[in-house]
Amino acid sequence: MQRIVEKLISLNKSISTMESATGGFIASSITNVENASKVFPFGAVTYITESKIKMGVPKEIIETYGVYSIETAKAMSKAITELTETTFGLGITGKLQKDEEDPKVYISIYDREYDQYEAFIVEMNPRGRQEEKQFIEKKIEEKILQILEKH
Repeated sequence: MQRIVEKLISLNKSISTMESATGGFIASSITNVENASKVFPFGAVTYITESKIKMGVPKEIIETYGVYSIETAKAMSKAITELTETTFGLGITGKLQKDEEDPKVYISIYDREYDQYEAFIVEMNPRGRQEEKQFIEKKIEEKILQILEKH
């Protein structure tokens, strides 16, 4: 996350997170970087559906597409961006556990300046929970760096 924090600082941009499946792991990774407070004002862990709705995710999105969906991840990323007025919002929902049927994590990065989403799915393979979160973190880092190259 070091490169992301540095790049956000240099571009005078900011990011906030709404995490479910990763339980705050991404926010923790960002705040482990010196000067992260310059670009990261807020991170929310919305582990249950009601928390997502309280944070601004439309109930209709969850009812229509399910809590584990790209549409919900997109709504999470936009809601956290609007709430915190950051440049980017990161929404993460899904299932990590290897004993879950069809374990997938749905990720969306919302760019408020361009009103655009970068959304993707990470298929999970059986591994430990910590390793799964680290794997997701790497995928998110790659995607955010690609987005920042466009700014």
